[in-house]
Amino acid sequence: MNARPAGPDIETALHTVLARHGPDRHALVQMLVDLQAMLGWLPRRLLADLAAAIGRTPGDVEGVAGFYRFLHLQPVGRFRLLFSDNVIERQQGSHELMARLCRQLGAAPGEPRGDGAVSVATCSCIGLSDQGPSLLVNHRLVVTHLDEQRIDQLASLVDHEVPLHDWPADWSHVQDTVHRADVLLGSANAPGQALQAALTRGADAMLAELQTSRLRGRGGAGYPTASKWQACRQAPGPEHVVVCNADEGEPGTFKDRALLRRQADALVDGMAIAAFVLGARRGFIYLRGEYRWLLDELLALLQQRRAAGLLGARILGRAGFDFDIAVHLGAGAYVCGEESALIESLQGERGTPRIRPPFPAEKGYLGLPTVVNNVETFCAVSHIALHGGDWWAGIGTPQSTGTKIHSVSGDCERPGLYEYPFGTRIARILEDCGARHTQAVQVGGPSGQCLSEFEFNRRIAFEDVPTAGAFMVFDRRRDLFEVARGFAQFFAHESCGFCTPCRVGTELLRRRMDKLAAGAGSRHDLDVLFELDHLLHATTHCGLGATACNALRDTMQKFRPAFERRLQSLHFAPGFDLDAELSVARRLTGRNDEAAHFAQPVEASRPPP
Repeated sequence: MNARPAGPDIETALHTVLARHGPDRHALVQMLVDLQAMLGWLPRRLLADLAAAIGRTPGDVEGVAGFYRFLHLQPVGRFRLLFSDNVIERQQGSHELMARLCRQLGAAPGEPRGDGAVSVATCSCIGLSDQGPSLLVNHRLVVTHLDEQRIDQLASLVDHEVPLHDWPADWSHVQDTVHRADVLLGSANAPGQALQAALTRGADAMLAELQTSRLRGRGGAGYPTASKWQACRQAPGPEHVVVCNADEGEPGTFKDRALLRRQADALVDGMAIAAFVLGARRGFIYLRGEYRWLLDELLALLQQRRAAGLLGARILGRAGFDFDIAVHLGAGAYVCGEESALIESLQGERGTPRIRPPFPAEKGYLGLPTVVNNVETFCAVSHIALHGGDWWAGIGTPQSTGTKIHSVSGDCERPGLYEYPFGTRIARILEDCGARHTQAVQVGGPSGQCLSEFEFNRRIAFEDVPTAGAFMVFDRRRDLFEVARGFAQFFAHESCGFCTPCRVGTELLRRRMDKLAAGAGSRHDLDVLFELDHLLHATTHCGLGATACNALRDTMQKFRPAFERRLQSLHFAPGFDLDAELSVARRLTGRNDEAAHFAQPVEASRPPP
């Protein structure tokens, strides 16, 4: 029995997808996701036929498909196993477990096994670092809490090609480990309750409540929500669009995962409130590809709301209030968490961030005024509709109102979700999660800030330590150089490649860190790392490159001995054996005399141990 049942041929699959989406060139990414789900990969002939059907060129379609890491232009195994490769899960032993699985399966990492049954590789964080190590199977099934025993059982299931629906159900059980709930993670409101409150107030009054609340977007940048909605509302256009960014790709973040499961009605209410204020008729939830396993549950909830008159035509019986939501499934691209890249993906393009201005609120999806907020922000809107702006503004700090959800993982007794009012000290979160002997906390993921133990009295707030939600704890056992190196590898892997400074700079950063890790570093390499930091921060096209060195900069400044231990020389050390590189030339010329060898540079001095 196969991991995937015998699927349709190319013609049948293409006919099915076109019948579902129509010849809509803007639905290209969803068509590719659906076709791969049926066929396992995307043959070039299929892409050419699809291009002809939707009026795009074969090169264009193949270029879009090649951009997304979950779309495969070459055959992969019938079982496609992707280990989550974030720093926390590396520390939990994911690399060793992956090597064990490859040995048992006789598979080389990154390549299909000879019989085509299985391929094993890594992907970026899949939002399960509170219960890792974890992996994805065929982009639709998750396996949590991996250990040697589970790996051995998994290898047996794959070798016998046991269908996924016959795998142990408890392997895919995902716990919403909420250790501290406040407003957003507390008990759910009745579906439509917040929306009804907004309708009772009226569109102008609801926008005024948002202004009073001083709610700021929860994606990390903290832009005032009311200002964004007001700009979109005033922008000219035949219609307005509401988009929920559910692409929480920042390593170590998993708060939206829980909100999508526990508070999905609050999310949809928030989107419907935005539609009411803006006069929008169309909405999208951009669900990250790593959360494909949440899709069916989310689609069912949307259908239940349509049946209850809470979505679709004449919402709550109100004439002229017609608003519906479609779910767009991402395909593995961290950069699509940036709102303009997300909109490009929604339009069936590569997820390349746009040059701004114009901003999405003015010209977003298909050139229409578009509001983009994340899951947590829309949930907050629902609570403000129910309780009012003054109530929300009374929580937190004057500049950072309300509460914030933290995804806590790493070296602590109780990883999971913690919701606090803004203004809460770092030390309080560490105490509550059971962290001991902590030397560093990475707040906001790799693009955030790395704080040393001398900074644990700082507070989570936009005016002090802003965050998108990740809270990664590292105790004194951990090597902060390896943490920074893991983040450098992540950014090199996730760069969209659009601009040269990011495409080349993140790769140079990775290589330089690998050189240090190999024990071939020098003070010159540290100088180069600082130069790369300045280059990336000042010249890249979007925020990915601009923040790629944040963790590196912080760790070099605050944990410099972790880097200096890697230095071989105070001056210069080559990253490879210069004499060995001449071995081919010596062999071809038949020379092996002293002059045919390259003398290695004499080490001037070594740093103290």
